[in-house]
Amino acid sequence: MATDVVDAQVEVAGLDTHYVRAGHRGPAIVVLHGGAPGACAMVNWGSNIVPLADAGFDAIAFDQPGYGGTANPEDYSMDFRVAHAKAFIGAMGLARFHVMANSQGSYLAARIALDDARVDRLVLVSSGTLAPAGSPEAQAIARQHGQDLGSYEPGLENMRRLSQGTLFRKELVTEEFVRLRYEMSIGRLHEASNARRNAPRPNPITAELVNLRPYTLLLSGLHDAGVPLERTQLLFSLLPHAEWHVFSDAAHWVQWDQAARFNSLVADFLGSATD
Repeated sequence: MATDVVDAQVEVAGLDTHYVRAGHRGPAIVVLHGGAPGACAMVNWGSNIVPLADAGFDAIAFDQPGYGGTANPEDYSMDFRVAHAKAFIGAMGLARFHVMANSQGSYLAARIALDDARVDRLVLVSSGTLAPAGSPEAQAIARQHGQDLGSYEPGLENMRRLSQGTLFRKELVTEEFVRLRYEMSIGRLHEASNARRNAPRPNPITAELVNLRPYTLLLSGLHDAGVPLERTQLLFSLLPHAEWHVFSDAAHWVQWDQAARFNSLVADFLGSATD
């Protein structure tokens, strides 16, 4: 039987907000995408939502303000994105839930988990915004990664090149993938991307991570062009309850490069929360 996937809109923090939900039974997973051009629930997590639902979870992924099918906000700060995410969780009426996030979304996930006792477990993928800055070499890599993302101008070939840097397995950069991600980077969504670059930088929460109560799974790709393993190791050392898995054949979007193994690891990790 095919898994039922709801594709819907809900008003959250004054914004028409798009989300997808699959499974509808079992423990809830709130899924947060990153901040790169073309990011949204189905671009970032299209290989994971249905498999996790099939594994017995209620998988809920939404588009953040100014991404995908969610309206552009007046406030492009990270603080508003955090507030919007919290309000979305409230709108879903969840009593208890896991949070899974990649890249910039991991910062939002940690902020939520620090404030909300209902969070059970965390899964953080390629956590550049959340991780400590690291060595001068690591900082230079992060700056270059930010410049590469910031210099993107909408175009199918530009999106193809960008995606080939996001993924290790180049065969996954299909015409369908490129077109969908491109369509999520044009018009008002490109305007939102430009506005975010002028928004205040997020407040570091490194000193607060020692208070992060939920058990956390970190996942990294060896060939991540934006987040060297050095930085994730520093993040790992700060978390009081964590484990860390590294994929040799993966880059920044581990959840695409190694989807089957990723889904298995996440399902096992989250499923053991009630053991």
